[in-house]
Amino acid sequence: MDEAVVARWLKQEGDPVAVGEAVVEIETDKAIGEVESSVAGRIKRIVAPEGTTVKPGDVLAEIEVE
Repeated sequence: MDEAVVARWLKQEGDPVAVGEAVVEIETDKAIGEVESSVAGRIKRIVAPEGTTVKPGDVLAEIEVE
């Protein structure tokens, strides 16, 4: 995958997230997939809003670890 588009946020700023929980859907030219949180905490800030084109390794959101 070279790039994808942030299709839909499943969580919003301030929402709690668990390890492995899907937080955002991304869309490539071939499929739609979910990105899961690698840590538990709260979404502090969404860096890549819906419609943003992102590449592997880009930061999508900041999560405040509890």
